[in-house]
Amino acid sequence: MSCAYLIHQKRSLAAVKQRYFRQHGGLLLFEEMRSKQGLSFTLFTKEELQEATDKFDERNVLGRGGNGTVYKGALRDTRLVAVKKCKIINARQEKEFGKEMLILSQINHKNVVRIYGCCLEVEVPMLVYEFIPNGTLYQLIHGRPHGSRISFTTRLKIAHETAEALAYLHSWASPPIIHGDVKSPNILVDEDYTAKVADFGASTLAPTDEAQFVTFVQGTYGYLDPEYMQTSKLTSKSDVYSFGVVLLELLTCRKAMNLQALDEEKNLSSHFLQAVSENRLDEILDEQIRGEHSVELIEQVAELAKECLEMASDKRPSMREVAEELDRIRKLLRHPWGQQTSDDERKALLSGSPSTCPEVELSNGFVSLTDSAYLGIQSPR
Repeated sequence: MSCAYLIHQKRSLAAVKQRYFRQHGGLLLFEEMRSKQGLSFTLFTKEELQEATDKFDERNVLGRGGNGTVYKGALRDTRLVAVKKCKIINARQEKEFGKEMLILSQINHKNVVRIYGCCLEVEVPMLVYEFIPNGTLYQLIHGRPHGSRISFTTRLKIAHETAEALAYLHSWASPPIIHGDVKSPNILVDEDYTAKVADFGASTLAPTDEAQFVTFVQGTYGYLDPEYMQTSKLTSKSDVYSFGVVLLELLTCRKAMNLQALDEEKNLSSHFLQAVSENRLDEILDEQIRGEHSVELIEQVAELAKECLEMASDKRPSMREVAEELDRIRKLLRHPWGQQTSDDERKALLSGSPSTCPEVELSNGFVSLTDSAYLGIQSPR
């Protein structure tokens, strides 16, 4: 009787696993994997992921969010991974899960966290991503002492790479993908400060008709697009708004939502827009970057953030336009004339002293320096 009971339980468990597998789109994944040779995507078993994470030990928790809990793990082939146990999903998400996972598995972008596979034989799917060792942008900005904050150059690099990843998802992924929860905790940073967009738990495929636009509002307060909150229509411009808030975090080192702050300062985007309208931008900028580079470049980034935070989505730039603008500002930052000048240099420029300021002359329509430094910038005609 004991043996018969165990056999019955084993068969029942197998039946449940099979039901979950079909429910989450496993058959669709199998069909697609067979049709697309060389697709690097693994269907993990529940036992494999339990072993990798020491049975989801609390000591391996990397983070908790609205869409699930992420654990650090090590596969049998020694690869370090981040295993995300998702929270309950609705019927529509279950139907699309296998399809979306297949699409994400085909994304090949240096600034998007790579997905290795998933586990479908459980009630709620588990996702397996590459492990990024240095944590999130949120931890980098808000979790370190003031003296160890990152430079403006590095902040601009992270912003530009994040924008490039989102622009890729919006414009070149097939079909396009809307992230749906862009925020600093969902941007990972590796040892070289390379940005990696992560956590696609709130993501959706770009809608092909009006009916598909309507969704349940989900995301993180402080980053949510006001228009999305009013209409329940998630679009690529919703990601643009959320990215604008991330830009503000990089500029100010303030949290998107700080309930301990004064009423007018609780919401970072509202506080920023009010400060800009009253010409008080300097008051909310992080002190470190105010002393690093020219105010003009910082103001250009702030102006871009303001455009991203437009209340009407049709007035916001696309992520491609945002990425191009950040690339332009980065190039200005690398250029000698985009760097901050010292007080002595500034005084010399104003007084015209030849001892500290090289003489500038025009040669064949280009700016050149008599001390042989060549800038390569075409002069205005």
